[in-house]
Amino acid sequence: MQKLSLNQTLQQKLSPQQIQFIKLLQIPTAELESRIEEELEINPALEEGLEQEMNEKDDIYDDSSDSEYDDEYSTRDDISLDDYLNHDEYGGYKMYSDGNFPEDDREVPIATINTLQDALQQQFGYLKLNERQSVIGLQLLGSIENDGYIRRSMQAVVNDLALSQGFYTSVEEVEVVLKKIQTFDPPGIGSRNLQECLLLQLDRKNASDIYVNYAIKIIEDYFDEFSKKHFEKIQKRLGINDDQMKCVISLITKLNPKPGSVEGEDGLAQYLLPDFWIHNNNGKLEVHLNSKNAPELRISRSFAEMLDTYDKSDKSNRHIKETVTFVKQKLDAAKWFIDAIKQRQNTLQRTMNAILQYQYEFFLDGDETRLKPMILKDIALRIEMDVSTVSRVANSKAVQTEFGVYPLKYFFSEGISTEYGEDASSREVKSILKDLIDHEPKGNPLSDDKLEKLLNDKGYNIARRTVAKYREQLNIPVARLRKQL
Repeated sequence: MQKLSLNQTLQQKLSPQQIQFIKLLQIPTAELESRIEEELEINPALEEGLEQEMNEKDDIYDDSSDSEYDDEYSTRDDISLDDYLNHDEYGGYKMYSDGNFPEDDREVPIATINTLQDALQQQFGYLKLNERQSVIGLQLLGSIENDGYIRRSMQAVVNDLALSQGFYTSVEEVEVVLKKIQTFDPPGIGSRNLQECLLLQLDRKNASDIYVNYAIKIIEDYFDEFSKKHFEKIQKRLGINDDQMKCVISLITKLNPKPGSVEGEDGLAQYLLPDFWIHNNNGKLEVHLNSKNAPELRISRSFAEMLDTYDKSDKSNRHIKETVTFVKQKLDAAKWFIDAIKQRQNTLQRTMNAILQYQYEFFLDGDETRLKPMILKDIALRIEMDVSTVSRVANSKAVQTEFGVYPLKYFFSEGISTEYGEDASSREVKSILKDLIDHEPKGNPLSDDKLEKLLNDKGYNIARRTVAKYREQLNIPVARLRKQL
């Protein structure tokens, strides 16, 4: 027997204009220009240049004389948030706000980059190998990772060749070819571990240099002690003095632990383009938006006049009707895009102004200890917007100050209570922690327990595990590994 039931559900709805704004808001300034160029290319109703006086044409665009067309385009159903997140192939302009265009004949320019693999393949061509060795060598080259290491075992390479190519070989035969590849540049390429990487680089140095010989001896026989910085133990076994040990350690530490990084992991340079500038105008801080965030866009006057011409034509003609529909769609899309760009500018400006006021003391002199604890909600409340909106701005934007370029998320941090009942920014605590470690005795580094005590003495109520967490976030090793001669 069928049963009828009534279920109440709550769904978040986003209008097409909100979707357009969200997608434009989260892209950084460096990508905004190309996004605008894409829109100019697909929408003839959008033009570059200062906005014209369109008051008289607003009547054309919003003409209510033809209710048939107005009803069709002025009333739009909202789009479900789930649909927006999971299905990004809606027809029409409004869904093409992140560059995901339908497949067509559009040609995308591809940059030509010399990668690590390109360099290795070129050197491989100069080796005099037989047919079997060439097959093995190509398999080994394909196993080299971006940092220059081969982490697959030689037996795994043998198995790969057998399974993928029906080529049967042995570990010994593979290692012969590997030795040839390890002669390639950069030095250390094709290493299976750090110890082998350092030895390959040392082997290319002057064999008559006594410090090179000591370095090879340390890496070959005392690598475990070296990695744990048990330098005194190594000194005693080699019978060398402090000055000699310092020279050997300096030689080893100048070697490259990631030989593949010589070419770069992806061959692309990353640049941080500021979205804002903060200027100190006679003691008063001012925020200026990057001009690339405020492009000069306008609706095409000729396109609007075209609509007026067609709108006065015979409505019964199917071709004219289709033309009017197309023109109205493009005008509507252009207006929405311009509004979304303006809304983006306004949101960026309000968010940065709120951050400036909240962290005003820091922006005066760049002193990290002046940073206040600040979370996304603090800024969201000030600008009366949702936390998710502030998050989108903070995660992809940066500001240029007199002290350098900072990503906005740099200014957001949790709070640490002090003995005075106030909250200090975790960024401030990290700055003090780094300063303590920078000025510690190099021969007797401070342990996390000692750092905890020193911070507590300065008035910061912090536990040892929090000290360890902040130290790791600063990429500072434990005391034992910071020890120097």
